[in-house]
Amino acid sequence: MKTKLLGLLLPALMLCTMVVSAKKVHTLGDSTMAPYDESATVTRGWGMYFGTFLTNGWTSINYAKGGRDSRGGYNELWQTAKKQVEAGDYVIITFGHNDEKNQGMDGYELKAYYESIGETAKANAVDLRGTVPSRTYKECLGKIVDEVKALGATPIICSPVCRSYIDGNGKVKRNGRHDLGDSFSVITENGIKEKQSVPADDHTMDYPYHSKKLAEEKEAYFIDLTTATKDLYESYGSESKCQAQLFDGEGATHFNTTGALLVARECARLMKAQGILADAIVLPIDLSVSPATGDFGEAYKGQTLTKEFTVNGFGLSPEEGMVSITATDGILLSTDKKDWKPSLTADYVSSTLIKTFYAQVTLTENGDFNGTITVAQGDKKIEIPVKASAVVLEGGAEVQVYWRLEKDESYVLDGPANVIAENFKGMYVQRYANPNAKTVWPEETGFDATRKMQRNLIEGDNWPADEIDDNPDRYIEFGIKPNAGNDLNINNISFYLCGAGGNGMCAHVYYSIDNFVTRTTIFEGKKMTANNPVLVQSQPVLTVKDGQQLLVRIYPWYNGAATGKTLCISDVTIGGMAVDTTTAIRQMNSGNTMTTSFFTLDGCQQSSPRRGLNIIRMADGQTKKIVY
Repeated sequence: MKTKLLGLLLPALMLCTMVVSAKKVHTLGDSTMAPYDESATVTRGWGMYFGTFLTNGWTSINYAKGGRDSRGGYNELWQTAKKQVEAGDYVIITFGHNDEKNQGMDGYELKAYYESIGETAKANAVDLRGTVPSRTYKECLGKIVDEVKALGATPIICSPVCRSYIDGNGKVKRNGRHDLGDSFSVITENGIKEKQSVPADDHTMDYPYHSKKLAEEKEAYFIDLTTATKDLYESYGSESKCQAQLFDGEGATHFNTTGALLVARECARLMKAQGILADAIVLPIDLSVSPATGDFGEAYKGQTLTKEFTVNGFGLSPEEGMVSITATDGILLSTDKKDWKPSLTADYVSSTLIKTFYAQVTLTENGDFNGTITVAQGDKKIEIPVKASAVVLEGGAEVQVYWRLEKDESYVLDGPANVIAENFKGMYVQRYANPNAKTVWPEETGFDATRKMQRNLIEGDNWPADEIDDNPDRYIEFGIKPNAGNDLNINNISFYLCGAGGNGMCAHVYYSIDNFVTRTTIFEGKKMTANNPVLVQSQPVLTVKDGQQLLVRIYPWYNGAATGKTLCISDVTIGGMAVDTTTAIRQMNSGNTMTTSFFTLDGCQQSSPRRGLNIIRMADGQTKKIVY
């Protein structure tokens, strides 16, 4: 075994010295494009599936985040993405949904206006998102385009996907096409003028129109996703049918898997038709599965992991038929995450199939799990390799920080770590007690209605209308970081969450170890039942290195304009194990005359072990695999 591993290792080490030219498509956008955690929500962004249609070594990297307008796209998303963009890459840019905040006025200009007339409370309540189509919207997109070109990459401007605002004739309305011409606001010398309108052929407040004009001015590629999605939605004949098939059940903006996949395919189709990456784009006209491999990643022994797959069929023969889905031992399948079994069938008509299914693996043993899912239609078969790895959390000191949040923001820390105190942005603690509240706790808690929660309110006390996603400038934060010389292996993040005063409270919960350059979703709550706390819990396999910090953020918004509605939180817990990394490495090297060498699975040498599976070459020549 030792000889075999070394034989595999040496060629891989040689590959590390070669310069590999990565070919990448970077995607910048808002919640309609953004990635979502399939275990936390049914919402999907089309950027999650764009890479499905790329081949010849091209990959897609999705930087999109919910709630971003074009200004946030430049100031935040592009500043992250451009560090990874290289000459020869492509960058897809699409914004518009959140640029419509403030009825087409610029958020910063609106705040300045209120300040100029002494309306401090109104100034502080302004949502700073929002741009004017012909000015700030074009300016922000234009800065991204210019900087993409300066890096030797190719910009592609995509107009925003439509909202499914469909009239009685089955046509997408003007505001659904991101043209606010029927009702918008404008700041003038005489104050704010609301409910302004212009004729249908006047494109003053038409965001897609100005994105196209910018592309023409900058000589950049333009993809008209607004028209493409308008045609797609109208093909269903009515708003209800369109939303049932393509959307997540929470309104007219966010897609389910089918909608996101079809939009991604439309973008790829339009690009190929214009000769953009034509040789790298493949539009399957037969049976295919996304993703093509089932890597469940790492989890702890005893955990059950779930992964989503989508079977796609276009131009299938015969026109009506059935596709079978089967799995090897240890893998269960479902279409609804409720009824799990080793095999499924999916019927199709009109030669077309788009079907989502889920695979589930329970890690009963330590080490690696491997299996196969087979999708078959007639004599065509697709085999999807499945793998997962069970890890053991041991070899350190237990750590737990706990915020009770019953009377103040204090916490209790057990174990060696540093706590990041509760932090608020755009929110404040209203109170901890509400004598009229009748909190209904989950039965397993054993709590009664007298148990208090921290009640948090938006600054200014008024929740704005028309919010469909979180605001990046409004959140409540908790965190932890390791002591010097330690790593923290985190395996639990949990707390109770609900709204009070009404059933319209919504929230996203994320964690991050890079100060939210990237983030992982662990919860999505839409219109939560008032005074009915739900348990938010995640069991990540997550290492917070010395010098990093784990931040957990709750981003709330309310379903409609409201006053005084609160977000309630209690029993926040972050736990895991602190590992003395210097001691661990010293112990591995003790008694050796040469330093232990650490390698990734593809044979590239590292200065220290990385999270996950490592190949270790000891001083005596032995080679081992360890999970770190």
